Amino acid sequence: MKISELMSQNIALSAEECEAVDQYIPIKTFKKGTLLLKADQIANDSYFTIKGCVRLYYVVDGEDKTTHFFTEGDAIASMNSYINRVPANHYLECVEDCTLAVLNYEKEKILYKLFPRLESICRVSMEDDLGKHQEMLASHITKSPEQRYLKLLNERADLLQRVPQYHLASYLGVKPESLSRIRKRIQSRD
Repeated sequence: MKISELMSQNIALSAEECEAVDQYIPIKTFKKGTLLLKADQIANDSYFTIKGCVRLYYVVDGEDKTTHFFTEGDAIASMNSYINRVPANHYLECVEDCTLAVLNYEKEKILYKLFPRLESICRVSMEDDLGKHQEMLASHITKSPEQRYLKLLNERADLLQRVPQYHLASYLGVKPESLSRIRKRIQSRD
């Protein structure tokens, strides 16, 4: 599989664009447990998830705090680090074996210089992702843990089978024991 084939499902690319995209954005595989980015590193790559699951997490007082899971069709980037060339304050970890398209910072600049239209396409995609992240943050702040779990059940139920329960608990902002109680309470209603 080539990244141009995936991109062509949503946008029309010229033969030259396809060739350049495939040259500059290789598809690579990563084993479960691979850290794509560590805190204090500068993000030199961004990713597009073809297969697998990647989690973004912070370490606060020695404890993991998961804030996002990226699955098939999701772009993955440590935006502040990648764009501003500053150290990241979080980690990106493969929760499953992953197949990812990898866009290197320097190669991205070359690609956009060669094909400015691709920069516009990426900007529109990033704006869409920003809107989704804003809604997710608002939901996390305004909803109770039980409401967040129900939202997860409705919108991302696949994660329940793909991600360890302690990562899900962290993502929902609760301890694993609290997640167990929430699940039991919801199951008893059914």
